[in-house]
Amino acid sequence: MEFAATFGTPRPVVGMVHLPPLPGSPTADDDGERAIERVVDRAVADAEALTSGGVDAVMIENFGDVPFHPDDVPKHTVASMTRAAAAVAADIDLPIGINVLRNDADAAMSVAAAVGAAFVRVNVHTGSRVTDQGVVDGRAHRTLRLQDRLGVDIGVFADVDVKHSAPLSDASGALQSIPDTAERGLADAVIVSGHGTGEPADETTLRAVVEERDAHGLDTPVLVGSGVRSETVAETLRVADGVVVGTALKEGGETTAPVDLDRVRELVSRADAVR
Repeated sequence: MEFAATFGTPRPVVGMVHLPPLPGSPTADDDGERAIERVVDRAVADAEALTSGGVDAVMIENFGDVPFHPDDVPKHTVASMTRAAAAVAADIDLPIGINVLRNDADAAMSVAAAVGAAFVRVNVHTGSRVTDQGVVDGRAHRTLRLQDRLGVDIGVFADVDVKHSAPLSDASGALQSIPDTAERGLADAVIVSGHGTGEPADETTLRAVVEERDAHGLDTPVLVGSGVRSETVAETLRVADGVVVGTALKEGGETTAPVDLDRVRELVSRADAVR
């Protein structure tokens, strides 16, 4: 994918649409057809607020589906995510990303292809990580071949040292993942995050990842995928090539709350000051 052309800027702000629990999840609203309608309504409302606030793209994620399946979500989850993503795609005119937690890249790529999304996020694209779902293995070989079979130009944004996980060995950390993820795994962008949802990425680690990318002669964009706030977005974008923001854009700074338009406008305004 052409990164800057896709987002209309070389350093995009991507806003998160965190879906409520989907039908079939343990904490889902048990109300038949109306349950999925509420999910869709919330997704569209959050996407509209993000768009009105000036973000450059939105990413849709099944955040409410705890506890997550490790790497193969049920078909009803794929169907619900497709319905929500299609509604968002029909309502806004921004690039859309898809992330199917915990690590179902096949589902993410399939949903993205069905709704015309521009990119997917894959938490573990190469290597293996120890997570609360057990050991999760990267399947770059499958993801890229599925992309080819579907005949779509959908960017793969892959985490390095992804949040809510730990490396299996010293060779699985962020710096060691760069050549494998970007060069051998053919990721279109890499994402650096903190230890958990809403936690900031370590600045030293971020700078080291960028330096490691440059040392390998790669031009793969590096984004920050957690913990970015209005107060930190300008400084982050002086180092990173983009940010993915969720919690900081929600009412009261609560991850599961609706998107707060004023918070979006404030963060985008501060990002624009350095772009």
